Amino acid sequence: MGKCSIREAYVGIEDGQMYIYGMNISPYEKGNIFNRDPLRTRKLLMHKSEIRKLQSRMKEKGYTLVPTEIYFRDALIKVQIGLARGKKLYDKRADIAKKDMRRSTERSFKVQNL
Repeated sequence: MGKCSIREAYVGIEDGQMYIYGMNISPYEKGNIFNRDPLRTRKLLMHKSEIRKLQSRMKEKGYTLVPTEIYFRDALIKVQIGLARGKKLYDKRADIAKKDMRRSTERSFKVQNL
């Protein structure tokens, strides 16, 4: 059906194999009781040398692999992954402050235009 979500998904490496966790692929609506779990762990196909490179980068300070894009080609689902680093606490605080400022300016602008 082409319905897929990577909102909460991440990629992990176990025993030299890559797996994607938390990716939701909706089951076929006209299927039967043999439909698979939509949130099951799925194996990703990749060359061993690429897996080793990514694994060494993941061992560095706070890096993780996240899926950035998904596209369907025939019966296969292709996933583009990216190496990402989590935000620091001070970055999160700065983003929250920016959001608050933007909301307050939007509110004041809305009140002035009424």
